[in-house]
Amino acid sequence: MNQDERSLHASSFGVAATAYAEHRPDYAQAAVRWALEPAPGPRVLDLGAGTGKLTAGLLAPGAEVVAVEPDPAMLAELRRSLPDVRALRGNAEAIPLPDASVDAVLAGNAMHWFDMAVAGPEIARVLAPDGVLAGLWNLLDDRVDWVAGLARTAGSAAVGPRDTPAAWRAETAAMHLPKAGGPARFGSPEQTAFPHGQRRTADTLVASLATRAGMLVMPEREREAALGRIRAFLAGEPETARGEFTLPMLTGVLRSRRL
Repeated sequence: MNQDERSLHASSFGVAATAYAEHRPDYAQAAVRWALEPAPGPRVLDLGAGTGKLTAGLLAPGAEVVAVEPDPAMLAELRRSLPDVRALRGNAEAIPLPDASVDAVLAGNAMHWFDMAVAGPEIARVLAPDGVLAGLWNLLDDRVDWVAGLARTAGSAAVGPRDTPAAWRAETAAMHLPKAGGPARFGSPEQTAFPHGQRRTADTLVASLATRAGMLVMPEREREAALGRIRAFLAGEPETARGEFTLPMLTGVLRSRRL
């Protein structure tokens, strides 16, 4: 993906902010706890916070959360659903917070959109000494046969290169954290994943996949054809053809400490 394509994908979510808030999954609480485990204090920045899917999960362990999100429609949804959270417009490359003002920076399904050459030093700036940077990604567990079939049917626009466990493990550390010992001064990354799941119907799973960036930037006719193929697949699988089911997932976490 070139820079123009990356920018187009990264800025696509606002048109689907309401659907994103309704249909995207939260994050496994065990993953959130592991991400925060080394943090020296409770102050947490949710960076690229979207509609607040991760923000809400950060409140459960008692974090003092500030959310930063560049898209005004996504930010409006976050403020509507979490009115007591301090939520600011900004991005990873220009964070509207003072130096050393947070103990952890977390990003939920967002770190791959950051220009880490710029964002890395900026994240290091707002982190306190020994602070933690962690990215969390919700992954489809394609070790389950029907989920693997769904990924093949949906194609890369709906199930991208970071959306299944093996691909996520192979790509994430090299792509998305500042280099260990580089100018942003982060240590070596750690990587793990935790079981997760989301109650879905065929219709709500289709609605969730329709909020993926690759789907949002498609021409309408192609998007409807792709969603039609997904609906037909789900209608033909015994696990998903009728009523509610649990979508097998993992929450993958990549973390590093500021040196």
